[in-house]
Amino acid sequence: MVELECIAGWQAVTGWRYDRVTFMSNHGDALFARFGRQFEPGSVIFTEGEHGKHMFVLQSGRVRIVKEHASGARVLAVLGPGEFFGEMAILNDKPRTATAEAVDVVQVLALDGRMFESMVVGNTEIAVRLIKKLSRRLDSANALIEILMEQDPRVRVILGLSRIAEEFGTQTDEGVYVPVSTVELASQIGLGESHVEEVMVRLARLKILTAVPEGGWVIREPARLQEFLEFLEMRDRVDG
Repeated sequence: MVELECIAGWQAVTGWRYDRVTFMSNHGDALFARFGRQFEPGSVIFTEGEHGKHMFVLQSGRVRIVKEHASGARVLAVLGPGEFFGEMAILNDKPRTATAEAVDVVQVLALDGRMFESMVVGNTEIAVRLIKKLSRRLDSANALIEILMEQDPRVRVILGLSRIAEEFGTQTDEGVYVPVSTVELASQIGLGESHVEEVMVRLARLKILTAVPEGGWVIREPARLQEFLEFLEMRDRVDG
């Protein structure tokens, strides 16, 4: 019975249509009691290089995925509820390729390889959704590589911000809320924090975006941000 609930929980967080409030009120306690783990802000969920026996389905809070480089740690992504992570360690039986840290109070479902395999084998739709999510992550990784190849720091910042907005942005009355700090953005696109801050201040002056006191940014005019990007790219081509 609990395994069926776990499958239902997986279906729910991977995009199936369902009433989340009703589901969690009816099944959430039993599901979390069996498979749940909670992490406080700043806690390390797993560390790059260690062998892992579980993947995680994020129920609440945010998780930062970080990879160590010679130049220091780089934030690869900040994940929100409904995302999963840590699956590669149980898919290919290799050490973790990055570190996962809790940004907020985080609640996850920890699924071992046997449970994960039984869900994928037993339900075609889960398998298809998993493939689609992994495909989107590959696209995102390719986009990040292209961003890192850009020489103009202003172009890097705008492309990096746009990438995060596309993946994790939320539409609000003021614009598109992007849940990333200047430090996290700088880490993702391989620039110093001061360079990123300079570009963000300029975009704020142009009223293209606004800083959110609680953290993150709101892109007030996505069309103008795109126009500014096109202007910079065109100028680079002319100068080149």
